Amino acid sequence: MSTMTSGAPGAPPLRQDARTISLVGLAHGTSHFFHMLLPPLFPWLISDFSLNYSQLGLLVSVFFIISGVGQALAGFLVDRVGARPVLFAALACFVAAALAAAWAPNYAGLMLAAALAGLGNAPFHPVDFTILNKRVSQPRLGHAFSVHGITGNLGWAAAPVFMAGITTATGSWRLACAGAALLAALVLLMMVWHREALDDRQGQWANPAKPVAPGATPEHPMAFLKLPSVWLCFSFFFWTTCALSAIQSFASPALQTLYGLPLAVTSLVVTGYMLAGAAGMVIGGFLVAKVDRLERTIAVCLVGSGVLLALVGLGWLPGTVAVLVAAVAGLGTGIAGPSRDMLIKRAAPPGATGRVYGTVYSGLDLGFAVAPPLLGAMMDRGEASSIFYAAAFSLVFAVVSATWVGTRVAASRKASVAAAA
Repeated sequence: MSTMTSGAPGAPPLRQDARTISLVGLAHGTSHFFHMLLPPLFPWLISDFSLNYSQLGLLVSVFFIISGVGQALAGFLVDRVGARPVLFAALACFVAAALAAAWAPNYAGLMLAAALAGLGNAPFHPVDFTILNKRVSQPRLGHAFSVHGITGNLGWAAAPVFMAGITTATGSWRLACAGAALLAALVLLMMVWHREALDDRQGQWANPAKPVAPGATPEHPMAFLKLPSVWLCFSFFFWTTCALSAIQSFASPALQTLYGLPLAVTSLVVTGYMLAGAAGMVIGGFLVAKVDRLERTIAVCLVGSGVLLALVGLGWLPGTVAVLVAAVAGLGTGIAGPSRDMLIKRAAPPGATGRVYGTVYSGLDLGFAVAPPLLGAMMDRGEASSIFYAAAFSLVFAVVSATWVGTRVAASRKASVAAAA
């Protein structure tokens, strides 16, 4: 791989990198927005279709099951046909999903919308990271990963405001869904307009597969699945997503139970956690360029966040301080984000970027699908403290996975240097 610095001859100018980073960030924010296409509308859907929470929960499960399975498969498609056409198809799926929701005559129509949204969401991580790794110059890659994570958080934050806001203002959740369709269509047009900045086949930072020697057997496309580092990265995403799910879904009611605070106060913890995470990602983008052993950054940050969450679970803090401490825990997970993405890049074999990112990021979907029912059962048993303990232990398990990955990557790089010498 090239090791040009930003000032080296032939390195892409800042404007070119910034353009690609901005477009990928916009696309990623859109994908996170569509995670929340239906959930903000649940109160209105219950009223209009006489649904219960189990049926609504199934819509979320369908989204993440299709997204998780599709994400692993999408990586192979990205490596075969390129990231750009897959990105266009994914955004078109979002347009179709929002229109299906807007015209849904019954529960089956909502299920179709959830399925289409999950299908659209599936390719985004292999698409995004393939484009970034192949289009963005190496010195700016950490900042690219930072922007990528921040825009995802912003997409999560914007969707409830957009969907519930339009519904409240117009009295029609169907108009909100139509607005989401228009939003996705505009993003798709923006991507098509600037398509040359998203062409991963022309990226001068591409890391192509090693040429096959005459008479040798080409490596099987599934060979990367034999690498322990791939599955360790998968487990890392699973555990960090379990922790995130605990905060997003249950931190607010858990704080209400533990500290007797009003819901209006405890509901701020999720917003605070996500904003702290976004700030952490900015910091993490600078650390990536300065730290060689990325797993150490990840370990320090995630253990620190875990300690803060466990402290909240003890119930010893003043109420408002507990909300603040839980929110600040997001800073550590945010700082670790860019290092995590760079560590996966280093663990990916040449020519398998899309497949590796698709596989390891499907751990995220599995975490979102598995954790909420288990955490909800804890809340049903009145174990509010366990929500924070579970999040803390999940982050510790993630650290173990990241440490193993980092150790293997460091050993591989040392062996490569020794062989070259």
